[in-house]
Formats: sequence, C-alpha cells, structure tokens
Amino acid sequence: MNMKNKYLVIYNDLVQMIQQGEFMAGDTLPSEHDLSQQFSTSRETIRKSLNLLSQNGYIQKVRGKGSVVLDQNKFEFPVSGLTSFKELSDQLGQNFKTHVHEVFVETADNRLRSRLNCERNVKIWKVSRSREINGERVILDKDYIREDIVPNLTKSIAEASIYEYIENELGLDISFAKKEIVVEQVTEEDQKYLDVEEHSQVVVIRSYVYLADATLFQFTESRHRPDKFQFVDFARRTK
Repeated sequence: MNMKNKYLVIYNDLVQMIQQGEFMAGDTLPSEHDLSQQFSTSRETIRKSLNLLSQNGYIQKVRGKGSVVLDQNKFEFPVSGLTSFKELSDQLGQNFKTHVHEVFVETADNRLRSRLNCERNVKIWKVSRSREINGERVILDKDYIREDIVPNLTKSIAEASIYEYIENELGLDISFAKKEIVVEQVTEEDQKYLDVEEHSQVVVIRSYVYLADATLFQFTESRHRPDKFQFVDFARRTK
C-alpha cells in the first residue's frame, strides 16, 4: 500500500462503517490512539483521515468528547439558491417555526456601510431570528436591510416571510446574491438563541443580496448548527 494514500484507505473504511451502521449518529469514534493501533499506522495518518471525515460531513470534532458521528439524514440547504426559510420549510414539510428576537432601525455604522456600500445617513433594519426545526433551534439569522428600500418592517412580517413582503407588497424583484461560507466558533449570542448542545462550532453563510437593478439592499449572516444541515450546490461545467 502507498503510505501517502493510506489515510484515504482508512477514510473509506470508516465511511463504510458509518454507512453500514457500525457507527450510528451520535456515537463517538474510537480515539486517535485506538484507531492508530487498529489500522497499524501513525496518529498523524489517523488525524488526516478524521479531518477528511469532518470536511465531508461524517463527523464533528467536539471538545472533550472526540469525533462524534453526524446524522447523514440532514436537511439539504441550497447554497447557490435564494430560498427563504418559509419556502424551504414548505418544500420539506417539516415542523418549522421562526422566533423573532429583534426588529429595529439603526443608523448604519462603518461596518454596515461597508457591507452594504451605502451612504453615512442611511438607516438599516436589524432583524434577528432563530429557526426551530422539530423542536430544536438550529439556525440564527441576522439580517441587515436598507430601510430606504424596504420600509415598514414589522415583527409579524419577520415571523412570516420578509421576502414575500418585499416581492408581493413592495413589488421589488430580488435577483441574485453573493455568498461566503465559513466555520466559526460558537458565540455567546449563539448560545443564547440556539440549542448548540455540545457543539463548539457553527457553519456561517454570509450573503449579499441584490435587486434586479443590481442594488445591494441586504446583508445576512446565517449561523447553522453543523449536525443538522448539508450544504448542497449544483455545478455545470462550461466550455
């Protein structure tokens, strides 16, 4: 066996064990020491295999607990689309609920002016909502929306669908978004509004949302508990 590729062989063996149910969701994999003895290899090689398992959504490394096997029956979250939470819940037919924590207007500070590319005197809606799925709060959405473009937001609108209000009531055409995805440490705000349980990290999607005339009107930070979602995209090769 090529020693450089041994970590891939171990990775595939562990994936097969997970898929065949030898390790169930919530189980903890053996320690790096035990795995290195089981596969007769170094801990460095085992660590590379575990990192690949983590990157591909099979395990979550939890401080003080080890490598926890994740549920492979996750909700598919469309990265490339512009799907509202209400539209996603309607598609999946699950028990979804939105909790609105904040809806207020503030003058944009330097950070938000930079995010939204707006002038100093522009006011911004700040909307904070946690999303509950099957009794667990697993998403925290923090929206920053230009008040001069989207006026008169209310808590009831935020509980229902802001995008429905923008498109159906205001008659605006939401067109496209630029997104970035990172993994960050859990914050005090996450602990306050989410059921983070033992997880020390969240998956964060930051979106810059534009109208059809290319006006940037919204910046959103959406923070997800990592064990409940798989982030999917569809790509087509162009020639």
